[in-house]
This record gives sequence, structure tokens and C-alpha cells, in this order.
Amino acid sequence: MRRYCFGLVLVFLTNCMAPSQLVSAQESVGKLDTTAAEKLGWKLGVQTYSFNRFSFFEAIDKAASVGLKYAEAYPGQTISADIDGKMGPGMTEEQMRAVKEKLAAADVRLTAFGVVGLSADEAASRPVFEWCKELGIGVINTEVREDAFDTIEKLSKEYGIKIGLHNHPDPSYYWNPDTVLKATEGRGDWIGACADTGHWLRSGLDPVECLRKLEGRLVSFHFKDLNRAGKGAHDVPWGTGVANVPALLAEMKRQGFQGPISIEYEHNWLESLPEIAQCVQNFHRLTAQTVEAAKSN
Repeated sequence: MRRYCFGLVLVFLTNCMAPSQLVSAQESVGKLDTTAAEKLGWKLGVQTYSFNRFSFFEAIDKAASVGLKYAEAYPGQTISADIDGKMGPGMTEEQMRAVKEKLAAADVRLTAFGVVGLSADEAASRPVFEWCKELGIGVINTEVREDAFDTIEKLSKEYGIKIGLHNHPDPSYYWNPDTVLKATEGRGDWIGACADTGHWLRSGLDPVECLRKLEGRLVSFHFKDLNRAGKGAHDVPWGTGVANVPALLAEMKRQGFQGPISIEYEHNWLESLPEIAQCVQNFHRLTAQTVEAAKSN
């Protein structure tokens, strides 16, 4: 009985603290100047997988509470507590309408979708492109193999949606950027890289060097900073870990990258919002510094 009562107290305290966390995070981020990122064409958003313990609607509310205008959806997230459905192709018209209304009310746009499976079977892959097109999504992040590239490139051109090849840690197929470069050799601009900076660190790679290798192929980001390199590392607020975020931003600017940058925060799952708010704060502060430093050089 004592353990049960203690559990109820924890739940009560968590529910009481959540609104104040939302307010404080929103107030702090609201003071930031986002001009530098906007001029660079950097669309900072959140990968809703960061909130995979919550529904998509809750994830969008959390994103909006810290001043984010963009988000990346992932397949299979519950739409909301009141809607019995999952995010992705196969949603009903009513579910799609509800999602569009939620996004409009929160003033959040979807920029990307992933990581999602695609194949050389056009009939199987086309619904993903149709669903993304309906929601205004411009990038599909995937780990599809080269044998499907002809089909995927055809659909990308048809729907005007780019493909980002995502790197999970070693030994996943695209863990090394050299594999991405080899796979996309001779291809047009429709297929490139979804750069996951944290997974490069987990694989023992230098994220800045990886970005340099992928110049001209960067489509999107799953941006992370980690407490250390190697397996077992966890996310920390940007600029407080080992990823050398200022150098990453400087390299992105040098390359003229434009596109979605998703905060994918895979730590402290139930209480990560204050840390994600700090990522937003630090991103805009460091981006402004990057632009100023470029002016003086």
C-alpha cells in the first residue's frame, strides 16, 4: 500500500509540474532572435520520436511550447488520445483532416518523415510519397538500399520530395558516410544524406569530418550532441557535449546547407522538454555567433 501511495504522489507531482515546465520553456525560448537561422534557410524542428512516449498531438504541443515551427513525423506514432490511428500512410480522410487542423492550430509545419521503409516495389512505396505530399512534407528519411534507387528517384521527382539516407550506428548499412557517397554516386540531387550527428559519434566518427565528406549531399539532419563518444552515450543539450556544435554549424553554413534540422533527443524520455528547450536556445545563440564570425573573416 505504501508503494502504491508513493506512486500516486509521483504521478500527481509530474502532472502538476508539466504546465509550469511548458510555460518556463516557452518564455525563455521566446526571447531568442531566430533571424540568423531563418536567413540561412535552416528549419529547426523536432523529430517527434523525441516524444515517443506521447501522442503526435502531444508532441506538436510540446514543440510549439518551446517556439518550434517545424517537426518531423515518424511512422507509427499514435495520433492522439481521442483518435484511434497511427501516423503514416493508411490514415483515413478524417484522421488526415484532424492532423492538418492540429498543425494549423499549433502553427507547426511538417518538414520530414522518417525513418521509414521504402522498396523497389513502386506500388508499395508510392503511398508513402502520396501521404507526405498531402501533408506538405519535403523530405523522406530512410535507409533504403541501392537496388530501390531507380524506383525511389522516379517517385521523388514525381512528387517533388527528396530522400535522406539516414545513418544508424555501426553496424547499420549507412553508418559510414563513405557508403552514402558510394551509393549516391552518379545520382541527381533527389537522393542525399540525413545526417545523424549523434550516431556518428556512437560509431566512433568525427561528425565535422563526416559533414565535409558529404558536401553537396546533405538533405536533412537528425541533430544531436552527446555526453561522450562511443556506444552507450546519451543526448545532452546542444553545445554542452562532445559534438563540437559550433564547428558543425560553421561547416553547415560554409556548405550553404538549407533544409530541415530535427532535434532528435533520445534521453530522459518523459521529462526531456526543458533539455530540448535548451537545445533550441543554444542553437539560435550559436547560429547567430556563427553568422557574426563569418562576417569578420
